[in-house]
Amino acid sequence: MPDRPDPETGETPEVSDGPARTRGGVPWGSVLRNVTLVLAVLVMVWLALNVRLPSVDELRADIAELGAWGPLAFIALYAAVALTPIPVTIMAVAGGMLFGVPGGTVLSMIGVTLGCWGGYWVARGLGRDTVMRALGSHAELVEDRLENGGFYAVCTLRLMPGIPYWPVNYGSGALGISSRDFLIATALSALPGQISLIAVGVFLVEPGIASGAVVAISWTIVIALTLLSYRRWRATRSTEHPEDAIPSATTDNA
Repeated sequence: MPDRPDPETGETPEVSDGPARTRGGVPWGSVLRNVTLVLAVLVMVWLALNVRLPSVDELRADIAELGAWGPLAFIALYAAVALTPIPVTIMAVAGGMLFGVPGGTVLSMIGVTLGCWGGYWVARGLGRDTVMRALGSHAELVEDRLENGGFYAVCTLRLMPGIPYWPVNYGSGALGISSRDFLIATALSALPGQISLIAVGVFLVEPGIASGAVVAISWTIVIALTLLSYRRWRATRSTEHPEDAIPSATTDNA
C-alpha cells in the first residue's frame, strides 16, 4: 500500500525498511565479532604450541609453597570465575586435581557459592531490564522459571543440564528471588554437581574405581534432585498460578 501524503505539507513521509541498517550495508557488528573470534582461536592455537603448562605435581608444589594462601587464592579465583560466563567446570575439575575430593569439595563450594552470590547482588544493582538484555538467549528460559519463583525454581535451573551458572545468578537477582532462598538453593543444588566434577579431576590424575564410583553416584543424585526440584517447582507454580496448569473452560466455537 503506497504511503499517503501528509495533509498539511503534501509531502510523503519516508518509511524505514525495518531495523536500522548498518552503514554502507555492511554488518560491522557481525564482522567485528567474527574477526574477534578468529583472533581468539589463533591466540589459543599459538599458546597451545608455544606455552608449556605446568604439571599437576608442579602446581601442587607451587600451592604448597604458598601455605595458607594457596587455598585462599583458589577460592578467590573460583569466585571470580563464577561471576563471569566462564564455565565453572574448569575450576571444579582443577580443584579435584589439586586438592582431592574432600579438600576440593570444600574449597570449590566456598568459591562457587561466593561467586554466585556476588553475581546475584550485581544483578540487584543493575536492575531487571539491563540484566534481561545481557542474558541474551538465556533470558526467556530464566524469566519463565524464576518469575515469581523461589527456592525450588533456583534449584531446578541450577540442576538443569546445559544451563550455565551465571544466567541463574544474574536472573535470580534481577527477578527478585530472595537472598536467603537463592543462597540456600545454590549451596544445596550445586554440591552434587561440584563433587562429580571434582571426582573427574581426581580420576584424570589417578584413575581408579573409587573416583569413578563417586562420579557415578553424584550424577545419579543430580538427576534425582533435578526431577524432584522440577516437580516441586511445578506444584508450587500451579498453586500460586492455577491458570498456568488448568486450561480455560472458555473455548472459541467459531
